Amino acid sequence: MTGINQINTKSADIVWQKTDIGKAERCIVKNHKPCVIWFTGLNCSGKSTIANALELWLNKLNYHTYLLDGDNIRHGLNKDLGFSPEDRAENMRRVGEVAKLFVDAGIITLCAFISPFKDTRKAIRNLFEKEEFIEVYVDTPLEVCKQRDVKGHYKKALLGEIKGFTGIDSPYEPPENSEIVIKTAECRIDKAVDKILTYLKEREVINNFTL
Repeated sequence: MTGINQINTKSADIVWQKTDIGKAERCIVKNHKPCVIWFTGLNCSGKSTIANALELWLNKLNYHTYLLDGDNIRHGLNKDLGFSPEDRAENMRRVGEVAKLFVDAGIITLCAFISPFKDTRKAIRNLFEKEEFIEVYVDTPLEVCKQRDVKGHYKKALLGEIKGFTGIDSPYEPPENSEIVIKTAECRIDKAVDKILTYLKEREVINNFTL
C-alpha cells in the first residue's frame, strides 16, 4: 500500500513564503487555542454524528470551528479519488494538510474519517504540535455498526458488491493510545459531547462553559 509519507512531488525550486501574521497572532484574535479533534472508527460508528453535535456546542460557545467529514470532502477537494489503497492514502494526505492549514488559521478543526490504519493516523498526528492533535476513538462493535447502516453498505460488502470495505474485507486497526475513547453502544451522544468538552477544558483549549 502506498503510504501517506511516500507521496512527494515538491519541486526543489519551491520555497516557503514567510508572512508577518502567524498562528499565535490568529489565536489572540480568536481567544482560544487551535487543535485537531480527529474522530476515527468504523463506518456507522457515530463519528460524524458526535462531531456534528460537538461543533454545535462549540459554535454556541462562540468558538471558531470547522468540520471536515469523510463523505463531504469527496464531493469537492477529493472528488477525483477512488477507493484504491493509493487513492485512500492520498485522500488522507490531503485531509491532513487541509487540517494543518485550519489549525494554522487558529481554528478548532473537527475531522471525521474512518482512517483505518495506524501508520496513517500517526503520520497525520506528526503534522501537528504535540498538544494540537486530539484523537477520539469512536469504539463501536461491528455488529452495532451493521445495525445502524441505513445505506446498506455493509450488506453490499458482505455480498461482494463493494470491495475493500473496512471491517469486512479490509482491516480496521484500532487505536491503542487515543486521548479520548467513546463507546457509542453504551454512551448517549450528549454524554459523548460532554466528555470531549471536559477534555478540551482540561487541556485549556476552551474555558467558558459549564456542563
